[in-house]
Amino acid sequence: MRKTQFYLSLAFLFTVVLSHAQMSESALDELVENTIKTFDVPGISVGIIEDGKVQYAKGHGVRSLNNHKPMDEHTLVGIASNSKGFTCFALGMLVDEGKLNWNDKVRKYIPEFKLYDAYVTEEFTVKDLVTHRSGLTLGAGDLMFFPEGNKMTIDDIIKGVSHLEPRSSFRSEFMYNNNMFNIAGEVIHRISGLTWGEFIDQKILKPVGMTESYPYYNAVTDKSNIIDAHAPVNGEVKAIAHDWSELANPAGGIVSNIHDMLIWADFLMNGAVTKDGTRLLSEDEMHHLWTLHTPIPVRKNNDYNMHFYGYGLGWFLSDAGGTLEVTHSGGLIGTVTKFTLLPEKKVGIVVLTNQQSGAAFSAINNTIKDSYLGFESRDWVKRYGERTKNYAQEVKEHKEKVYAEAKAFNKSKCVTDAHNILGTYQDAWLGNAIITNRKDKLYFTLENQPQLKGELIPYNSHTYIVMWENRSFDADAFVNFTFYNNGKAKGFTMEPISDITDFSFDFVDLNFSKVE
Repeated sequence: MRKTQFYLSLAFLFTVVLSHAQMSESALDELVENTIKTFDVPGISVGIIEDGKVQYAKGHGVRSLNNHKPMDEHTLVGIASNSKGFTCFALGMLVDEGKLNWNDKVRKYIPEFKLYDAYVTEEFTVKDLVTHRSGLTLGAGDLMFFPEGNKMTIDDIIKGVSHLEPRSSFRSEFMYNNNMFNIAGEVIHRISGLTWGEFIDQKILKPVGMTESYPYYNAVTDKSNIIDAHAPVNGEVKAIAHDWSELANPAGGIVSNIHDMLIWADFLMNGAVTKDGTRLLSEDEMHHLWTLHTPIPVRKNNDYNMHFYGYGLGWFLSDAGGTLEVTHSGGLIGTVTKFTLLPEKKVGIVVLTNQQSGAAFSAINNTIKDSYLGFESRDWVKRYGERTKNYAQEVKEHKEKVYAEAKAFNKSKCVTDAHNILGTYQDAWLGNAIITNRKDKLYFTLENQPQLKGELIPYNSHTYIVMWENRSFDADAFVNFTFYNNGKAKGFTMEPISDITDFSFDFVDLNFSKVE
């Protein structure tokens, strides 16, 4: 990762436009270019809209290291979890139509819906689906759809969540969960008769005027101007295969670009009224989307003097710098995005990238946001660049230590007899894991997640490390066995070897038992 310095005088950074401190085009260009260099991102597109007028809409770098074609404001990017705002908007439309109430029980529409706790099952509402207060752990059950190539269906997800043990009491704290949004998409389907994708396309994208956007990746008919995802592979950023399961479209499937996301931003800040004057959502429901439903603790000394922070319906909400901020980010393997609204200032900021560096979009977003909120230059590129470099070094050292410990253990005489762990194991919500012997090497495969396969390496007397064949995952995991008295494996649990592992690799909720 290359390190760069980003020094610009305040006079160069800010110009007064309509009483707002707006960055000049040249300052924005330099900001994005420095971000690309600092965080090794092949391409970034950025858009700013203020009071209905596009102030900036431009791409920088390349859309793919495979073709080196330029990124521009029309380059398509998977917006990932920024799709959640669309899912909640769709639910709000059904409320306006009298077909749904936010406090309706989920079982009214999906009778087979069941959670681990019987009381929670009966009390769980549609609003609970989209406010991250289920009590389940961060990313619980994501492996049912993540990474792409899984063999599961929405019926499997509905059935699978019943086996996920809660980590906190119901509605007591915020814990981000994608599968509840996937189930919310099924609620939309069962009420409207349209698939989630059909509803989003026909009822929202087209009426709003987002003519260059698609509800999901496989709907993209023209891929001539679309990114490739990129991720570090053995220390070098490379183009990788697109990754998103159509099963999880309600949580993160929409594909869009700067041009259309600025239209979406303007539409939302105009109270859900289109350019031709058509209202798509009532004032009450629009307000409800941006009302805090799940509080999140705020650090006393935070960067934006926030007094409150939390989740509404598909949106994070706070009082950043004394003004309302409505925002969300999105992440896929090899792609991250950021969408921010300052409704009281009529300002929208969109950052789309083709690499998985959240620090990159944060540096750009915060610098632009600061210029509208009156903060002096805080050099977010340098700040996040140094933090990223230090963290990357810590992660590298930790992983090297773990692999060195495994190598040392393999030289000892304490390695478990491989025959004691061979066989098929079953987890209640994910299905089978199979451990085989291939050319004197142990091999691990998840039956419903064909991409998750790799070599098992002994780490200590009861633990192995699975090293995934796809090195862009950066998600190697410990496999912790339990044994019967005769030395045969009884089962195993899993956990990532490093904190850098994406939370959607939900190893911690797995509990495999030997079946054969």
